[in-house]
Amino acid sequence: MTAAQSTNRPPRSQMAPPANLFLFGAHGDLVKRLLVPSLYNLTRDGLVGDALHIIGVDHNKVSDDEYRGKLADFMHEMSAKRSNVEGSEPALDDKLWGRLAQRITYLTGDFLDDSTYQAIAERIQASGTRNAVFYLATAPRFFCEVITRLAHAGLLQEGDDQFRRVVVEKPFGSDLKTAQDLNAGILAVMDERQVYRIDHYLGKETVQNILVSRFSNGLFEAFWNNHYVDHVEITAAETVGVEQRGNFYERTGALRDMVPNHLFQLLAMVAMEPPAAFGADAVRSEKAKVVAAIRPQSADEARRNSVRGQYATGEVNGTRVPGYREENRVAPDSCTETYVALKLWVDNWRWAGVPFYLRTGKRLAVRNTQIAICFKPAPMSPFRDTHVHRMRPNYLIIQIQPDEGMWFDFQAKKPGTTLEIDNIQMGFAYSDFFKMQPSTGYETLLYDCMIGDQTLFQRADNIENGWRAVQPFLDAWEGCTDVHLYAAGSDGPDAADELLRRDGRAWHSLE
Repeated sequence: MTAAQSTNRPPRSQMAPPANLFLFGAHGDLVKRLLVPSLYNLTRDGLVGDALHIIGVDHNKVSDDEYRGKLADFMHEMSAKRSNVEGSEPALDDKLWGRLAQRITYLTGDFLDDSTYQAIAERIQASGTRNAVFYLATAPRFFCEVITRLAHAGLLQEGDDQFRRVVVEKPFGSDLKTAQDLNAGILAVMDERQVYRIDHYLGKETVQNILVSRFSNGLFEAFWNNHYVDHVEITAAETVGVEQRGNFYERTGALRDMVPNHLFQLLAMVAMEPPAAFGADAVRSEKAKVVAAIRPQSADEARRNSVRGQYATGEVNGTRVPGYREENRVAPDSCTETYVALKLWVDNWRWAGVPFYLRTGKRLAVRNTQIAICFKPAPMSPFRDTHVHRMRPNYLIIQIQPDEGMWFDFQAKKPGTTLEIDNIQMGFAYSDFFKMQPSTGYETLLYDCMIGDQTLFQRADNIENGWRAVQPFLDAWEGCTDVHLYAAGSDGPDAADELLRRDGRAWHSLE
């Protein structure tokens, strides 16, 4: 798809074309917690209609009615919980749910059995539309296998009257080599324009607003560079632990789970050059250039510029919680990191010399995802002979979640007869200016896939560039048992503060 083609997409108020949406891994949490609720919301908004056929695919033997009933029970349960929270959305609309549910069917099939793919072909043939989207909400080990079998069954062949697309969830590889192998396997049987590598962070309104705010407001471009920016902080803090994902997390850790995908996507949005056009190819090319420009580090540099942490027993929101090593399916002597902080540089003309500090962790004091852009101080202070000569830096805060919005920190004089300066915030909260419908963050991504817009999806080179940037840290940590413990409910390990303190800086507060 060219940039020109991608800008000629249907407007987001237009209903998606007829299609068959196959959900591989139909009994998984992703399908019931996020994908089906997203389809409900898209139906509510008139963006998908009765010509969308949803087919769950999994090995469990259940009937269509049993599968619909399972989803309905979950939808009603979640809706009831949210409706009990003051100011949340109304209860589930049974009429609307019924309209969606009648288009949900189920196909029992083994992902590794060719007869499953023959059955899929028959479902498409009987549906009245030849368009198909295959969503791989499965364990990563099935990604390449399913795609290869789809191709061998002729299910990825496109024509003038049909499209065939595949949505691939993360994790997309576990290091540079596995990501390269997976891309090679996929692209051996299908075209890049058919592949939708999904990162749900890119479905968030405030993430998309980074591009709008940067490139539709002329005032930002003047100071969006190393002449004015001192450093950039990107944070994804969670209060939850690993919950029931101990097996997965033991193999993955915070670095693999969050950095080459979520945090690098935010970094790319902040640091990219203005695209030639707001189309898929132009936007994704600029993002790929940024991630490719992340400076490679030696093993010694990677160890010096990173911190690995792991939560211990503590209190989160007044509740006593166990440490990571006491969680279910976690080794009692595990050295897997649940917190990581990195110092990176983007080696291009715009950002030369500007450090990017990234941090993410579980069981922290607050749930907060934000980008904090810290500006250089004024070249001289006329208050140097007073008690207020040490002023706080100016920050632009892009709040991704919760309380989505943007704020600018600046200094102002406090009323009174003496010279006193206070820090003031100016900005906006999305909820104050826009009526935001309840969403999961997947609605935009599902809709874009169905209309053929790849702007918010990752391209092969961007995926590999991300792993290439974190590979030095993975290599430096190989066999490493040095992990800094931090109390659950804290801001993370002290070593993360030291990472900035040695540069004369400090993390922006998440409170």
